[in-house]
Parts: sequence; structure tokens; C-alpha cells
Amino acid sequence: MPGFPMACLTSMIEPLRAANEIADTQAFRWTLISETGGAVESSAMVTFHPAINLAAAEAIDYLIVLSPPDAKFANPRASNGALRNMERHGATLGGVSGGVFPLARAGLMEGHVTSVHWCYAAAFADEFPTHATTDEVIMPDRRRVTISGAAAGFDFALMLIDQKLGSEVMTEVACWFQHPLVRGEGVRQKIPAMRVATTSDMLPDPVASAMRLMSENLEDPICIADICEQITISPRHLERLFKKLTGKSPLAYYHTLRMTSARQLVMYSNRSMREIAQAVGYTTASPFRQRYAEIFGLSPDEDRRKINMFRVQGNAPLPSATPQLGTQH
Repeated sequence: MPGFPMACLTSMIEPLRAANEIADTQAFRWTLISETGGAVESSAMVTFHPAINLAAAEAIDYLIVLSPPDAKFANPRASNGALRNMERHGATLGGVSGGVFPLARAGLMEGHVTSVHWCYAAAFADEFPTHATTDEVIMPDRRRVTISGAAAGFDFALMLIDQKLGSEVMTEVACWFQHPLVRGEGVRQKIPAMRVATTSDMLPDPVASAMRLMSENLEDPICIADICEQITISPRHLERLFKKLTGKSPLAYYHTLRMTSARQLVMYSNRSMREIAQAVGYTTASPFRQRYAEIFGLSPDEDRRKINMFRVQGNAPLPSATPQLGTQH
């Protein structure tokens, strides 16, 4: 779909191409598909020319959607029907990064667990509050497979290679690309702690626990004293730890976390500023706008107007004409 992350495409195709070369076989084939068959520009402004349109796709083992989170089909009824038809004929449907959103909008992720990239987690939960999600990098669930990002897409390709051609070929492919760690099912995403040169799973327990409580209490904010009581630490000690690791007080960090979640909704939803303010714990939009501008340097309204392929324009979704990556093996 227009604006799809190019790295997600190449990270899946290149390992399969290398596996074919190493094993001297054509075990894997892939086809670029768009909704209309027309050319599609990636997020890197590199244009790709799909081979076929979605309605013409057949004999697909895996149909993987590549898109930004706000992408929608130009003809949802026909295109969603084409996806459901592929599933009925045995295809496994999947999405990488923002590509999970069109699948969920088509009703194809209901009853399945979805791997959602951490930077889209708030937006996905807002649009699909009843969907089960995980922060695992790869989530196979019956005839669905959702993948958190480009590196995880590479790992998924390695999984396919291992299944089809064996571990020796898979290992050689990983070595070709200097891919040091092959991640399979059950591996959780590394989530950066904001403004910290580490990931959330490497933080001291009190700080990690405090951040978890903050992230769980965005709409109904919890006071810092209550956080300290729950994790049995003094407010002064927590203050010292936060300032050492983040350069911010716990309260300032909490404000930034709430604004970061709000920015997902500004960029990837059609919700009003009043609704977004309430979703991150502000009773009115005015103080929310002020805090947002302090952190990001522009108001949420201005941020929304600075539309690019990953955002919405004038509170309406960008029109799109859609591609996916079909793989056969």
C-alpha cells in the first residue's frame, strides 16, 4: 500500500533470494501485488511496479500486507473480499508493522492475536480495543502471521527457509547478511525507554516497574506517590533514579509518555483533539495542547496538518491504492 516501509519488503525478499541461490533451487517465489496493479511509492519515495492486482492474485501461500497504519483500500468491499477468498483457498494472511491495520479493518484479525509494533500500540488499541495483541516480534496464529517490523520480517523469512530447506541453509543465509541472532516465536520486542540509551527490559526494576504503571494508566493518571507506594520505593529515590537514567523527573517523564501516546492518535486516528486529550488523562483540550507544544514544538493541530504518508489529512484518511507482498514456496 502507498507509503509502505521499504525495509519491510527487502528484509523479507532478500533472505529468500539468497536461500534459492545457496541451495541452487527455486524453493521460494514472490510476487508484488497492489490493489489496482498500479505503481506504488514506498515511504522512502522509491516506486515499485507490482506484477498484478489483488483480484488477479492466485496460488498464494502467504499474502503479507505492507502498509503504513492509516492505509485503507480504495475499494474495501472488493479488496477485503479478495483477501477472504485467498484465505478460503488456503493462504496464510499476514502483515508487517503498519500492515496489521488493514487486516484488522477487514475483520480478518478477530479471534487472532496480533503482533503490534510498539510505536503503533496506542493507535491499534484505540481503533481495535477488543483485539488481542502481543509484543512478541513474530506471532503465528493459525492461518495468520503478524510481524512487528523489518528485522522481524527477516527473522520470519529465516523461519520459512528453515522449514523448507533446513537449518544449514538458514544459518548460511543469516551469515551472508551478518544477521547475528535468529529470533523465532516467543521473543518480545525491544522497546526503547524514552531518552534513555537502553531498552525497557534492561532498566533497574524500580524504574521499569514505575514506567509500566505509567503506561498502564494513561487515561486515568496515577500520582507519583501512589506509584512509589506500589513499588515500595521512596519518592526521593525514584526521583534520583529517573534523573540519572532519563534526565527527567518521574512526573516529567510521565507527561512525555502521555504525549507520545497522544501523538500516535494525532497521526494515525481521526479522533478530535478533545477526545485525544481525554484518552491521555486531560479533561479539556486546552492544557493538552499546551503540553503537546512544549514537548514537540508545535500544537497537535499543526502536527496533524503536517501530513505525510504516515498521517491523516484534515481528519480524513488518505486515499490509497494498495499493494501486498505475495510469497509462494
